[in-house]
Amino acid sequence: MDKENKNKKGALREWVEALVIAGVLAIFLRTLFFQIYKIPTTSMVATLMPGDKIFVSKVHYGPKLPIVNFRIKGFTTPKRGEVIVFVPPQEAVKPWHVRKQYIKRLVALGGDRVLIKQGNLYINGEMIVDPKMAKNYYYNQGQYAKDGKEIIVPEGKYFFLGDNSMSSLDSRFWGFVDKEDIIGKAIFIWWNPKRIAMIE
Repeated sequence: MDKENKNKKGALREWVEALVIAGVLAIFLRTLFFQIYKIPTTSMVATLMPGDKIFVSKVHYGPKLPIVNFRIKGFTTPKRGEVIVFVPPQEAVKPWHVRKQYIKRLVALGGDRVLIKQGNLYINGEMIVDPKMAKNYYYNQGQYAKDGKEIIVPEGKYFFLGDNSMSSLDSRFWGFVDKEDIIGKAIFIWWNPKRIAMIE
């Protein structure tokens, strides 16, 4: 084999090795630190529009290793009013690689009492006035949001609602999300260019 062919094979091998390393690094970063998420539905309009692409931080609440089911400690815990990506209970029972992820607004934590009345959200007997949540009209739909029925969020669980209540499949219908099924915090919209903004 002449020197020119050896050089070509060496260069090809270097390219392949570089691509493999880049792929492994991308998977590592996506698993542990961040996720790019595309909004599929109208459930979070007008905060998030279908087609918006957002950056989701996994380090806020601690990244979870999917196969071994181990979570690395984050530097904060989910707070009421934050927009969060998670796995709902009907998906959490499926194998990890086929689970669908949802994005909604966290409105209640473990131990909270939740009531939807005349379009308003009440937590622990007090009407929510935080503009992020108070701007939305909430409908009494589903098993967990019947008219006049107050529900209690179990410890270690979370209750999520979509900002566009009329067209959101959320905790009103399927109940509570386990803390182990939290994926990450929605940070900002990076596409399309006209909608680049932090997510409130």
